[in-house]
Amino acid sequence: MIIKLAVITSAACCALILSKQLAAAPARVDTRVTLQSELRSDLLSQHSIDLSLAEAVSLGLRRNYSIRSLKLQRLREKFDLLVADDMFNPKLKLSGTHGLSKGSADSGRSTGITPSVSLLGEYGTNLDLNWSQKLSATKKTGDLSSDGLGLTLTQPLLRGAGKEVATAPLRLAKLTEQVNQLNVKANVSQTLYDIIAAYRTLMKSQSQVTLALEALERAVLLLKVNKQLIEAGRVAEFDVVQIEADIATQELAVEEAKNQLQASRLLMLKLLALDLATPVRASDTLQVTRLDIDQATAFGVAQARQPQYLATLLQSEQAAINLLVAQDRALWDVSWVAGVNQQRDQHSLKGSSRTWDSYTGLKLEIPIGDISIRQGKVNAQSLVEQQQLLQEEARLDLKRQITDSVRGLNTLWRQLEISQRVMDLSRRKLSIESDKLNAGRSSNFQIISFEADLRAAEDANLSAKISYLDARAQLDLLLGVMLESWEISLESF
Repeated sequence: MIIKLAVITSAACCALILSKQLAAAPARVDTRVTLQSELRSDLLSQHSIDLSLAEAVSLGLRRNYSIRSLKLQRLREKFDLLVADDMFNPKLKLSGTHGLSKGSADSGRSTGITPSVSLLGEYGTNLDLNWSQKLSATKKTGDLSSDGLGLTLTQPLLRGAGKEVATAPLRLAKLTEQVNQLNVKANVSQTLYDIIAAYRTLMKSQSQVTLALEALERAVLLLKVNKQLIEAGRVAEFDVVQIEADIATQELAVEEAKNQLQASRLLMLKLLALDLATPVRASDTLQVTRLDIDQATAFGVAQARQPQYLATLLQSEQAAINLLVAQDRALWDVSWVAGVNQQRDQHSLKGSSRTWDSYTGLKLEIPIGDISIRQGKVNAQSLVEQQQLLQEEARLDLKRQITDSVRGLNTLWRQLEISQRVMDLSRRKLSIESDKLNAGRSSNFQIISFEADLRAAEDANLSAKISYLDARAQLDLLLGVMLESWEISLESF
């Protein structure tokens, strides 16, 4: 706008100098100035819906397809953990039978019901309790009613013995849930970054349209001044050809900027899961502040919060538990077994009777020639060693990424400062050259050249601002603090 005011002021001065030569001739107002003003007004206020970055983030968390799909996935994962937590709770089962029999000697029917309960202990102890009742009726031998109670206790002594082995599935499930939670944080953070990046791309596109329109207005205004100079006889009529060519170039830039604006708007709407016809407009302003952070501090934060790195550590723990389970499966199955049974019969012809018995002993099972057991140990051991390598690589790669990101952020800030200085100097240079043109000491070619320099400087400054803001968001993503920066909780996941 400073340049625009300078050009208008220069044009007014030029018109004042030429007032005597122009006499009473009416000033010509090029209709393209009015058309470009109307174009800008239509483009920036065509019943658009202003959308701030905070509102875009809030909408994205509620409507984004990836996040909604992630919530459905979490329902399955939470139920998997619920199943694992239930492994040490009593398991109830009810079974029943009913049948008819017919033969050459006799025929009859029978009905039976058997409820049972089993309980697994944290040291591998397995307790089974069942009660059964059976009713049978035959034509020749009479009716028989029997019920009985059975109790069996099994305690592993080698394979499956001990709390470490018995609770291994539950510990694996809890570690898996922690990994799932970290994956949720990583996915939500990535989606949040995508929304932020798309919003700033929309801001950039809007600014590029504005800059292109301002450049076009300056070119049209220069054409107006030259036509006044032609009427005064100070400029040859063919000199305006350069300006008209520049106007055509600026009109082309406006069309390209408008096309990019529509593409950016569609991407924003897609991420927010909104109707693609919604005329949204980014209402925030570009405000850039420098972030001071050293590499050591950033690396410490990343080691404590970066989801992918923490997931790698948990996967190492999972590999160690799987190795423990594989080693346990290679042991002999030696178990102590004890039990007691009680049976009571009631016969319609023979009367009633009651019996009971108890037993105790050892059960031994030795696998012979089963190389799949050794296969499990080899696989588990190699995965443990492989996971150690992956953990070391993940730490080194994280440090490299942090170093590059912090260094790149500082570089982008310096580039932003330089681009701001270049833009300010380009505006001043164009203003001075416009004054020289009014004094007859410059040419349209020089003005057009300086105008192109200013247009490039403005675009470079805009790109530098967006790049710096994007680099800051990428650093937040890398450090694992994206959600904390926006005060977003994952309690609903």
